Amino acid sequence: MPTWARTLTGHDGRRYRFDPGSFSLELLVTGGPGEYRRYEVLHAPEDLATWLRDCRLTTTAPITDVHVTHEDLERVKALRDAFLRVARALAHGAAPDPAHVEALNAATAETPRPRLDPGTLALAWAAPVTGAQVLGAAARDAVRTIATGAIRECSADDCRLLFLDTSRSGSRRWCSMERCGNRHKVRTHRVRREAEPL
Repeated sequence: MPTWARTLTGHDGRRYRFDPGSFSLELLVTGGPGEYRRYEVLHAPEDLATWLRDCRLTTTAPITDVHVTHEDLERVKALRDAFLRVARALAHGAAPDPAHVEALNAATAETPRPRLDPGTLALAWAAPVTGAQVLGAAARDAVRTIATGAIRECSADDCRLLFLDTSRSGSRRWCSMERCGNRHKVRTHRVRREAEPL
C-alpha cells in the first residue's frame, strides 16, 4: 500500500513529514475553527487549487485543471471544520455532534471522475476538477475514515494532529516519528540516563 506524506513546519521551524492516512484528514492541516484558525492556508479559491495539486489525490493522477469558486471554498472549509470537530471528539472517545455528522453525510454527492486517455490509457482526472467535486471527495473520505474507528490524536502534549491509525497493532501514537516520536525517545533516554546510579 503506497504511503503519502505532506511536509509540515513545527513551531520550532523544523520541517517534518506527516502522513495523516486519508484525504479528509489531510484537509485538516489547512486550518480550522478556534485555535486552528492561526494555521489557515485556504484564504482564496486559488489557495485550494494550489493545495489540491499536491494532495494525496495526486497519487491516482495529477490534478492540473481545477475550478474553485469562492462559494466552493467556503463550503469546503465548513465541511473541514465539521469533520475536525467530529474527528477530535472520536479521538478523545467522545460522541460527536450529530449535526456535524449530518453535514458530512449531506456533502457526499459529487466527486472527481477518473478517466483513461483513449490513446495512451494514462489515468487522469476528468477536467476540470471542481470545488463541488473536492467537497464530495472530502465528505466521502471523511465518512469512510470515521467508519474505521481508527482516528487518533498525536500523543505529544503539545501536538493536536489527527491521523488514521493503519498500523497492524493499532498502536500508532505519534503524528510523525521524525518529530513527536523522536522527541519522546530523546526525553525517555534523558530520563533513563538521569536515573542511572553514578
